Amino acid sequence: MKTLKLGLPKGSLQESTFDLFNRAGFDIQVGSRSYFPTTADAELEVILFRAQEISRYVDQGVLDAGITGQDWISENASDVHEVAELIYSKVTRRPARWVLAVSDESPIRSAKDLEGKLIATELVACTTKWLASKGVQARVEFSWGATEVKARLVDAIVEVTETGRSLQAANLRILDEVMTSTPKFIANQQAWKDDWKRRKIENLVLLLEGAIRAHQKVGIKLNVPKDKLNAVLEKLPALKTPTVSSLSGEGWYAVEVVVDEDFVRQIIPELKRAGAQGIIEYPLNKVIP
Repeated sequence: MKTLKLGLPKGSLQESTFDLFNRAGFDIQVGSRSYFPTTADAELEVILFRAQEISRYVDQGVLDAGITGQDWISENASDVHEVAELIYSKVTRRPARWVLAVSDESPIRSAKDLEGKLIATELVACTTKWLASKGVQARVEFSWGATEVKARLVDAIVEVTETGRSLQAANLRILDEVMTSTPKFIANQQAWKDDWKRRKIENLVLLLEGAIRAHQKVGIKLNVPKDKLNAVLEKLPALKTPTVSSLSGEGWYAVEVVVDEDFVRQIIPELKRAGAQGIIEYPLNKVIP
C-alpha cells in the first residue's frame, strides 16, 4: 500500500493540530510517550517532530509533507513547496508574532538602541536579518528555551507570542515586531511531483481547510409560513445566501443557512419573533466551497 509520510508538530501546536485533523475526519490518536500517532486513514504515516525541525525534514525527503510555521521555514531556509496556509493556532486564530522585548526597567527604547548589544532568541537567522534591515549590528545568541527569563540577563530577547499577555505577566515590554507566522502545509519538492502523493496531499488539505472554515460556524434550519418568509430572510446576514425550499404542507417553506456561531444567540430570537418555527441549530465539521 502506498503511504504519505506526514510530519505534525509536537508541543504547543499539537493539541490544536490533532483537533483540526479530528474535525476533518481523520480520528488521530497518540499515546503520551509515542511519536507515531494512529489515524483512520491507512494511507497516512504520521510522525511527530518539533515544529522547528519539520521543514528541514520535508526539504531533505525524510517526510513527504508536514505542517509547520512560516517562521521555521524561513529560519531553516527550507526549499519546500508551500501547499496552503492553515489559519489555526493554540490560543487564537491570529498569526503568531515574533517580537523584540526587554525588561520593563531596561533603558532600551527601540531596535536602534541595540547596536553592539546581546539578544537571545530561538529565531537567530530571521532576527539577524531583521536587525540588518534596521541598520543594526548586534550579537544574536541562540536560546535553548526559557527565553523570557533571559530578558534580564541579556539586553533583549526575540520571542514568539499570540496575545502578548505572557510577556506582560513577566514584566517585559514589547518594542517591535520582527515577523508574523501562520502554520503552513508544506510538501517535499519531489513528493509534489509524484501524482499519487500530490493527489493525496490535495485531498488532505481540502478537508483540513473545510474543517477550518467550519470552525466557529453553525447551521440553522427553520420553517416559515409564506406570509412571513420575507420578514425572516431580512433577519439573516446580508452576505449569506440561504437555501429556501417548499415543504409538503401548502404555504410553508424550509430555510437553511450557515452563520457564525457567536451570531446565533442574537439571531435566533429575532427569527422567532419574525415568524420562524421549528428552529434547529446544528454543528458543522467541514465547509467546502
